[in-house]
Amino acid sequence: MGTCQYCGKSSMTISGTIGFCVDCIRGHFDKVWPEIKHVHQKSRRAYGLPEDPPRVPEGISCSLCVRECSIPEGGTGYCGLRRVENGLIRGGRPHEGNLSYYYDPLPTNCVGDFVCPGGTGSGYPRYAVSNGPEYGHMNLAVFYHACSFNCLYCQNYHFKEKTFSSQKMSAKALARAVDKRTTCICYFGGDPTPQILHALKTSKLALNEAGDRILRICWETNGALQEPFLTRMADLSLKSGGCIKFDLKAWDEGLHHALCGVTNQKTLENFRALAGWIEKRSEPPFLIASTLLVPGYIDEDEVAGIAKFISGLNPEIPYNLLAFYPHFYLRDLPTTSRAHAMRCKEVAEKSGLKHVRIGNIHLLGEDY
Repeated sequence: MGTCQYCGKSSMTISGTIGFCVDCIRGHFDKVWPEIKHVHQKSRRAYGLPEDPPRVPEGISCSLCVRECSIPEGGTGYCGLRRVENGLIRGGRPHEGNLSYYYDPLPTNCVGDFVCPGGTGSGYPRYAVSNGPEYGHMNLAVFYHACSFNCLYCQNYHFKEKTFSSQKMSAKALARAVDKRTTCICYFGGDPTPQILHALKTSKLALNEAGDRILRICWETNGALQEPFLTRMADLSLKSGGCIKFDLKAWDEGLHHALCGVTNQKTLENFRALAGWIEKRSEPPFLIASTLLVPGYIDEDEVAGIAKFISGLNPEIPYNLLAFYPHFYLRDLPTTSRAHAMRCKEVAEKSGLKHVRIGNIHLLGEDY
């Protein structure tokens, strides 16, 4: 049970860590943000990560993501990975990936499995090896140990402990991990953005080695990267039959700041841009969206805003609503209830979307 420090309301879906209810965050963001920002800074200090993006006038500019860090000599960018040594940016280059990887049997439980070639055979025979789930084949799951966001509910927050790891893997070495049973590579994390140079190089090497064999390039991302990297990422997925999965975390910009420590405007701008690519390849789906249903915060209003935005771009874009599990700094919230998930699904469908799914159904809890 948490109590909003602004309006005094109490509820089991108000996080005591955040300290404010969703209505006060949306309606009085400027007044509540300073306290919420302290929570974000504390969560980053615990891992030795920069509390704020560096903005040093004489620093070296990093142009990969929405943070637009200007990093001083000897300093690091907000992601904790990109750093300046002797006037040059190190970290995240093609020969020094900070990552872990594993082989995930298909069909897997990725965000897009309900529409992607590996899970359904969509795009067969050009982009899938079978007219149905690709049993017997593998996804090379590449987990990057860095992120440009700071989500207080991060489901994979342990990566933060490895952001400063000295163990590196080159793009060439990672590309060699693709064997003949591998039909897709999926980059996630953390987020691929701080190491997009490494991912792009890996993808090109792996595709060249695969030749005419099916090998899809897929991404799960917060979508807040800059050009020309967005276009280069999209081009690889488009041509290989892969999917790009954007996590649209919140509709209200203030709420997005509260939960993730950053604006959502770059993510929405990039999603809108990639929606224009859909006409180049209708099957398998090129662009997919997902939203984690955080109890008390990502409510029907948030889902309605996101769904109307997606539908206005293209109602065929698949949308996956994911169940929340108490994690990281939001351990004081319940799991997503079945009723909450069903209401959000109904709202998304009424907004015009034709392919809405509730993921992680096994995590859904009782009504609250």
